[in-house]
Amino acid sequence: MYWVWAILLLVLGTGLALLEMFFPSAGILGFLSAASLIAAVVMGFYEGAFVGLLILLGAVVGLPTVIALGLKYWPKTAIGKRVLLTPPKSEEVLPEDPEKEVLKKLIGRTGRAKSKMLLSGVVTIDGKTIDAVSESMPIEVGQPVRVIQVRGNRVVVRPIDESEAAALPADPLQQTYDTPFNPPA
Repeated sequence: MYWVWAILLLVLGTGLALLEMFFPSAGILGFLSAASLIAAVVMGFYEGAFVGLLILLGAVVGLPTVIALGLKYWPKTAIGKRVLLTPPKSEEVLPEDPEKEVLKKLIGRTGRAKSKMLLSGVVTIDGKTIDAVSESMPIEVGQPVRVIQVRGNRVVVRPIDESEAAALPADPLQQTYDTPFNPPA
């Protein structure tokens, strides 16, 4: 008859542990859960060593399993959706930056270095002065450059030859290469 009490206390202990996770009770439900689980194991050993080991195994394996399943399925329930907050989307969190949108439109455009660029400097594109960062090499004053990407509030530029600046279209999607293995630098 002890095994019935052991199983009931095991179920009660795991249920109280699950409730403690979702309804804070200052540790009262956790204490009652631990007491129930210990009492379940003791009752199991009163029945016999085999039943006691089964109840102990049930407590050691069952409790983490119930908690893991509770954490997995709780947010999907009607109550869980009301209690838990949904994480915001990146569009909701990030501020709108019209300056960055303007800079993104410059990708693929060509201009000229207005200052000597060892790492960063200023370029002129369509008569506008823009802060820029060199991709990896120094750029001399007046050298033609192409915008390749935007990082933060600066554009990243790459130097190009005078002939490329005149020959290539401003839109990078309109560029064609003789061979895909040796595109111009």
